[in-house]
Amino acid sequence: MIPKDILEKILRIDITTNRLVTDVFAGAYHSVFKGRGMEFDEVREYQPGDDIRSIDWNVTARTGQAHIKKYVEERELTVMILVDASASVHFASTGQMKNKLAAEIAAVLAFAAIRNNDKVGLLMFTDGPELFIPPKKGKSHVLRVIREILYFKPKAKATHLPKVLEYLLKVLRRRSTVFVISDFLDPNSDYSTMRKALRIAHQHHDLIAVTLTDPREMDLPDCSLIELTDAETGAKMLVDTSYEPVRRQYHNKALEQIKARSRLFDTIGMDHIDISTDVPYKKALVSFFAQRRHRLAR
Repeated sequence: MIPKDILEKILRIDITTNRLVTDVFAGAYHSVFKGRGMEFDEVREYQPGDDIRSIDWNVTARTGQAHIKKYVEERELTVMILVDASASVHFASTGQMKNKLAAEIAAVLAFAAIRNNDKVGLLMFTDGPELFIPPKKGKSHVLRVIREILYFKPKAKATHLPKVLEYLLKVLRRRSTVFVISDFLDPNSDYSTMRKALRIAHQHHDLIAVTLTDPREMDLPDCSLIELTDAETGAKMLVDTSYEPVRRQYHNKALEQIKARSRLFDTIGMDHIDISTDVPYKKALVSFFAQRRHRLAR
């Protein structure tokens, strides 16, 4: 039995994200995500101006009249949503918890997908895959996806994205659009390991990173001595935040990590959407759709 508070959250997300999809993303989604290519539709008689390379010579020989093969775009997509369930996403200093924000963003993407008759699947992960829901169509399926994201209880605390991407390549044979919603805080993977895993996955799928950041991960408050705890490893550190050089060093290190992450995505050719928990995510999503549409139009 699903708790009442989870049901209420599902309903709220359903109403909020559906409105957002209807007003902003439905048309944009269709224009920036393409199907697998062209598929055969029918054979019809040749008409002046048709491309002679499309002539079906077998039918032409049999009927004595020139016929061409007609193709249409295969529109249907498979959209996989990978959601980080590790301990570091269960955090908020202001605004929304990162895991609740992940659920809303996943809902927007999922509802946009089913509006275009695409399939949607879910993979919840920590230091490995923990829950896989195969891609399907329909609103009831999307509501199940949202429920699982909100209700899911992870077994592990840590993150190991390369292992998750390796699993994805095994279970997802068809080329798909894959959104990875995560804070990308992965102490188990060095730069080269992460780069290799993302590059291989991106070669097989259209991989898009949705990065989640909380303001406290960028700046420490000035409040004397505090104990910082790594949510995934449990490591603790006592820090004197009243000392300005300490706060500056913390900020600079966090900023460099974000810049390094962006450079990583760029070197692979991955699109990425950067979202902060203290800023409405609508602007970031709208900007992403607009930039991708502009790039595809060139």
